[in-house]
Amino acid sequence: MRVLFAFGTRPEAIKMAPVVLAMRADGRFEPIVCLTGQHREMLDAALAIFHIEPDINLALMRPDQTVNQVISGVFDKLDPILFDVKPDYVLVQGDTATSMAAAVTAFMRGIRVGHVEAGLRTGNLSSPWPEEANRRLTAVVTSRHFAPTPRAGDALIKEGHPPQSIVVTGNTVIDALEIVRHQVAADGPLRRSLEQEFCWLGANRRMILVTGHRRESFGSGLRSMCLAMRDIASRDDVEIVYPVHLNPNVRAPVNEILTGCPRVHLMEPLDYRRFVYLMTRCHFILTDSGGIQEEAPYLGKPVLVMRDTSERMEAVEAGVARLVTNDRQKIFVNARELLDSPASYAAMANGASPFGDGRASQRILANLASEQPRDASRPSNRA
Repeated sequence: MRVLFAFGTRPEAIKMAPVVLAMRADGRFEPIVCLTGQHREMLDAALAIFHIEPDINLALMRPDQTVNQVISGVFDKLDPILFDVKPDYVLVQGDTATSMAAAVTAFMRGIRVGHVEAGLRTGNLSSPWPEEANRRLTAVVTSRHFAPTPRAGDALIKEGHPPQSIVVTGNTVIDALEIVRHQVAADGPLRRSLEQEFCWLGANRRMILVTGHRRESFGSGLRSMCLAMRDIASRDDVEIVYPVHLNPNVRAPVNEILTGCPRVHLMEPLDYRRFVYLMTRCHFILTDSGGIQEEAPYLGKPVLVMRDTSERMEAVEAGVARLVTNDRQKIFVNARELLDSPASYAAMANGASPFGDGRASQRILANLASEQPRDASRPSNRA
């Protein structure tokens, strides 16, 4: 079975990598990796960790391009690739413009679509924007919905998708996290290199790891988040580590408010191994990211989610994450509780992880293998 993976951002690469690796090790599949390439620098670094080199690169990255330009570029450049390669399946991941556009392009070519991390919903088309719409639009043209949780599967059934098209697999990010967690935990050159690189982390201070970059946070929301971090860092028993996204809409307010702030360390974006290492070292995480809401509970790290809504309410319901919005005071109060109340901290840190066991990729392969493969008489387009 010939399977084309279409993705273009670092989170997609991390979550697709375990599936690519599993297919490469399984003679029933011929995986082809097609990059759209929006986040090229971060994307290359993520793939290198898993020793994956792309077969095809659409090279869509342009300065200051709009979401519509990305979508248009995928339609324009992916269509002739699909005509040439003729995959049995196109696999897309998550909620990006790339995923939606690639899925629609494949559908219009009569090619089956598999959606990894299907069924996440907030019920609000404006939050997260445009990710909620991307997920729903992708679902319409999907043949196989690989839902990470039973809740996600139920959401797809409520929307009218056939139950037989839905497979609850767990989230592939846990597969990726397991691979990298073992790499950074092993006693060897990598571990010693990471310990040396981050030797400046204070032994007597609790480290708070921060990410903040979502489009709906731009403007006043991100400024409020940064002010809350400055308030938290006024304590002398903490330090904040914030790898800052390359987007100028993120970097401008972050640098304005937090540059020079004592006990706040602003860093360039980190590769996945370094980020996983910091997740294992941190006390808790402040984020507006989706993937971190899945990863942190698996590592036993409480998460304060700086968003109004989440399509990963399983973590909130399990007590391992809290929605704190982007309100400055609410972020500060909840962070203070985790710092000052051992009972509150333990309740979140010791909760169950609802997002899988590290075997999602194998479940995806087992399901795809049950489908009819391509005609064996058709010549391969691969060298």
